[in-house]
Amino acid sequence: MLKVVVVAATGGIGRQLLKQALEAGHDVTAVVRDPTRLGDVPVRVVRCDLARAAPGELDEAMAGAGAVLSALGARSGAEAGVASRGTHAIVQAMRATGVRRVIAVSAASVGTVPSPGRPAPPRYNPGDGPVTRYVFAPVAKKLFRPHYLDLAIMEDVLRDSGLDWTVSRPPRLLDHALRPAYRTARDVNVRGGMFISRVDVARHMLSLIDDAGSVHHTISVAY
Repeated sequence: MLKVVVVAATGGIGRQLLKQALEAGHDVTAVVRDPTRLGDVPVRVVRCDLARAAPGELDEAMAGAGAVLSALGARSGAEAGVASRGTHAIVQAMRATGVRRVIAVSAASVGTVPSPGRPAPPRYNPGDGPVTRYVFAPVAKKLFRPHYLDLAIMEDVLRDSGLDWTVSRPPRLLDHALRPAYRTARDVNVRGGMFISRVDVARHMLSLIDDAGSVHHTISVAY
């Protein structure tokens, strides 16, 4: 049994992480902004607004954890910034408590988004086919620019953290699994991968906890 901390545990991926981590027999701590949205789930609950976390506020939640799984992400343009600021707070708490392993959700299009840490990323992701490269990705980046910049800065924070980080980069998220299996790719997008369910993103993130080959890499997951 492993102590697992799930951050942003009331969102679509976060709820799946909680459910599946409990089913796997882990000792789970949920970090949430509003505990009333969590419902009756048999986990330890820590209330924290990650966009405004004070220094040391997360230390107790992180202490003794074997892995931290973050589903942080802005639900609207007004919330953009929560992933990067919240991840900074997570990293500070992990450093303070000696926790090493962290896996965070980003997005498939983020690899080509400039950020302070990667001012000149590749123009195209090598895993993207022509339709994604020239149609879907440009449209998505235009529509969700604040969200993707937030996630790109979040990835910067992890790369500079000195921790054993992995970033999960799914494409468009669905509520239900479409296929019995998914595909993965390291540091590039899954070729032709357009969709993935929140169920399978969570399943994949949990599978990465002990995957040494994923440390310090982005992992794309898609059908």
